[in-house]
Amino acid sequence: MTSYAVVIPTLVRDTLADCLAALAAATGPHPDAIVLVDDRPEPDPRSGTLEHALTVLGDLRERTTVVTCGGRGPAAARNAGLRAVTAPWVAFLDDDVQVGPHWCAQLVQDLKEAPADAAGVQGVVTVPLPGERRPTDWERGTAGLVQARWITADMAYRSDALRQIGGFDERFPRAFREDADLALRLLDAGWRIRQGRRTTLHPVRPASRWASLHQQRGNADDALMRHLHGPDWWDKAVAPRGRIRRHAAITAAGAAACALAATGHRRAATACALGWAAGTAEFARARIVPGPRTREEVTTLLATSVVIPPAATWHRLAGAWRHRNAPAWRETAR
Repeated sequence: MTSYAVVIPTLVRDTLADCLAALAAATGPHPDAIVLVDDRPEPDPRSGTLEHALTVLGDLRERTTVVTCGGRGPAAARNAGLRAVTAPWVAFLDDDVQVGPHWCAQLVQDLKEAPADAAGVQGVVTVPLPGERRPTDWERGTAGLVQARWITADMAYRSDALRQIGGFDERFPRAFREDADLALRLLDAGWRIRQGRRTTLHPVRPASRWASLHQQRGNADDALMRHLHGPDWWDKAVAPRGRIRRHAAITAAGAAACALAATGHRRAATACALGWAAGTAEFARARIVPGPRTREEVTTLLATSVVIPPAATWHRLAGAWRHRNAPAWRETAR
């Protein structure tokens, strides 16, 4: 029988209990070990959330270990989990997913069918969307995970393959791009990554109206990806290029309008302001039209469409500067 361990980085959110309950209920050979990596900066031992989540594991509680990572991010948390397992395969799950009812059996079948040169087998992730209305901008963004390559929401890797390339690059501090970076390094090392048949549900988490703004921090990670994998990393990772060039143009137009107005060049300032307004309006329209168009949704998208372009541009430039001298992975691997 193919043995495996499960590693789940967590911030001990309310979704963790549902994640563990689904894993415990899944039919098939259970994991040799489950490693929960508590990545809260300062874990609160008085909090009952983690203990409550552990109670749903039933008999699997005896196979479960909790390690702490100190808030260093999901890449570091997964590396900590990898160091704690001895099984030949390690399956990474996010703490907000729910594996399917036959996930354990399907995972073992996926691993058995993996050829010797396959370092990893990706699960099939589904995102439930409301059927009675159009999805919101946040819901559509989450639904994009369905088509994403190599996401660690449900991804199984050979432990030896991960150790061979040094694991996840901990310079990626967010749950963004660290999975693509790992996959590209495995592919460069001669491994393959297959698509499996097991299924996992990824519900849409509640989010604040500013969640899309906070996501712009990921543009700094895109800068690191470009530095490490070249300007064509988008194609290598089969990732959407996004709107960073348009965001930069909108931001430049707005900044120029302000500067020109301050120096008395009113006609040029007006032209730049019109360019800023047109670009911002197009961005807002592209986000509003596919959605439910409720008052709350439209208000949120109008507000965030104004601030996202400069935020995205700032994070991209800051990331490019921060990582300008970042050594290649082979020079930093432990």
